[in-house]
Amino acid sequence: MSMVTVPTAQGPIDAVLETPSGIAPWPGVVVVHDALGVGRDIRDITSRVAAHGYLTLTPDLYTRGGRARCVVGTFRDLIRRRGRAVDDLLASRDLLAARPDCTGSVGVIGFCMGGGFALVLAPRGFDASAPFYGPLPRHIEDALGGACPIVGSYGARDPMLWGAGRTLDGTLARLGVEHDVQTYPGVGHSFANRLASGQVTGKLLRITGMGYDRATSEDAWRRVFEFFDSHLSGGAEG
Repeated sequence: MSMVTVPTAQGPIDAVLETPSGIAPWPGVVVVHDALGVGRDIRDITSRVAAHGYLTLTPDLYTRGGRARCVVGTFRDLIRRRGRAVDDLLASRDLLAARPDCTGSVGVIGFCMGGGFALVLAPRGFDASAPFYGPLPRHIEDALGGACPIVGSYGARDPMLWGAGRTLDGTLARLGVEHDVQTYPGVGHSFANRLASGQVTGKLLRITGMGYDRATSEDAWRRVFEFFDSHLSGGAEG
């Protein structure tokens, strides 16, 4: 894992780059962090995606001021589907696609806030998208028209996204977008994220329908990798 700089229209941003083992070139994947930023969990996810055979880049959307100063603006860009955060992610895609060790095919995976970005970026030149419990965009049919194939994962007990998986599944079916959207029973938000928590915080996460679930997470990752392997050239067996 190495730190790299992504050039963007509004100045460079930091990013984590993970290179797979084996012989290049590899397909690329942009990982979009959740509202907490690029912490240990997102770095572990970056390594996991790379281990499966993808050149993986995780840009830090909070580079220009840290989470406290940037989170509101980043969510605003998500809601508007445009702005600095969107431009940063498109620049990250372009950096991967242009590298000689990338095949030129690039997917996007995101979590919570990042899952929302994975959805709104699906029509913006990516080859596959994997939102984990991503908030749905406003005017969803307009937002997802012309989207790339999407593999989405949601929790039935997610108090913030009731019915989001069903809505996304129905919308993509009407739009004719190839997709695999699963709503998992018995789990809530962040079921694929190992969020650091103490005893009290852990209880709060469970009460609010949040928290990691290993079995569900592993099944979701199985689906994501199978889906990406069929839409991005050359994914390895993981």
